[in-house]
Amino acid sequence: MKSTTETLSPTRVKLTIEVPFEEFKPSLDAAYKTIGSQITIPGFRKGKVPAAIVDQRIGRGAVLDEALNSALPGWYSQALQDTNLQPLSQPEIDLSKFEDGETIEITAELDVRPELTIPDVSSIEVTVEDATVTDEDVDQQLSALRERFATFAEVDRPVAEGDFLTIDLSAAQNGEEIPEAQAAGMPYSVGKATMLEGLDEALIGLSAGESKTFTTQLVGGELAGQDVDVTVTVKDVKEQQLPELDEEFAQTASEFDTIEELRADVTDRVTRGKRMEQANEARDLVLDEIVSQIDAPLPESLVTEEIASRRQQIEQQLAMAGVPFEQYLDDEKQTVDEFEAELEKRVRDSLVAQFVLDQVVANEEFGIDDSELSQHIMRRAQQSGEDPNSYIQHIMEHNHVPEMVSEVLRGKALASLVESAKVTDKSGNVIELSKLRADGTFADDNEGDDESTEETPTQA
Repeated sequence: MKSTTETLSPTRVKLTIEVPFEEFKPSLDAAYKTIGSQITIPGFRKGKVPAAIVDQRIGRGAVLDEALNSALPGWYSQALQDTNLQPLSQPEIDLSKFEDGETIEITAELDVRPELTIPDVSSIEVTVEDATVTDEDVDQQLSALRERFATFAEVDRPVAEGDFLTIDLSAAQNGEEIPEAQAAGMPYSVGKATMLEGLDEALIGLSAGESKTFTTQLVGGELAGQDVDVTVTVKDVKEQQLPELDEEFAQTASEFDTIEELRADVTDRVTRGKRMEQANEARDLVLDEIVSQIDAPLPESLVTEEIASRRQQIEQQLAMAGVPFEQYLDDEKQTVDEFEAELEKRVRDSLVAQFVLDQVVANEEFGIDDSELSQHIMRRAQQSGEDPNSYIQHIMEHNHVPEMVSEVLRGKALASLVESAKVTDKSGNVIELSKLRADGTFADDNEGDDESTEETPTQA
């Protein structure tokens, strides 16, 4: 088999595949066998019908077509490998020459990734936020830790901000109850996350056993966005009691004996977290700068398809949240034209960024081993909140492994680009991201320590 390419545009090629008839014969023999097993000829067992009889009953042309349809996907895949093409669209295939006994010629037009000229990344300079840790940062983390060990005591007083309640909710419209908008014995924290506009205001000042009706709009269901009357009843009122920040708390909530040791550990963790935030910010800024310097041709069919896909995702998310598209535009202070223009720019920039990273992967010949892929899949499972085994089963069943491989390789490519750029914080300090480890420590921190030593997390 012989494969050649002709460039039609920076993003489209014509692939010509020539297959000697001799190489086609195994597919032809298989076609005769398949068809022979499907027909009944007196005197012959199924699958044992001679080719001449098949030709007589079915026709040689039908057998040739069966064999060609079976062989074509394999020829196309092999031609892509032979020519190192990476398709971005389904091919438009034309059977240029197909005569019995002669060389077969097939052409396929397809969109491909353009070749890009990547700018000199060493000349790129970006500035990220400082990784300074303030007392307020540490206090917020300690407060969150105290809340995890809080106790709750029932109180005999009206509801106040920060109280934890058990409530009943009942919604009605025009005096008729809405069956799907009823809830009993529901836990609720005042001021934490309002599920209905006006709910906190209605609750504050009520005592256990008291009710109040207010008008609001549901955020989901068939009546989303419509005015309804909601009656809320307070069943009980509990007050959160936080533990003191003392040695006893440090020993209960962590592996440390003193509050000073716990505070130092929290400070270290916040510092490492801010370093990772710096790294993420640097990656975004460097990639944005590279993309802004590249005038990349893009297959318009791919752009159109991606825009439609992203808009559908946005509309589905809005529908699930019960937010009309027009309200979303009002909240974002955008017109339809502005929304579509911004969406198209995001899509085009995203595609160019993918092409840049894929080209770096190819140029640098990055590879991936099983442990890297496994770690990445586990991270994705944790981010999704799914059970790791269920997540792995899902990506295997839906053939998402190639996507995971691409994500790892693109991550390596992006890391190499960022490490080549100059990254400083707002205080002027140069940040050497090539030395930053996955846990937020730098390679030259605590030199002499065993780098493989695992962290001991603060106990939950």
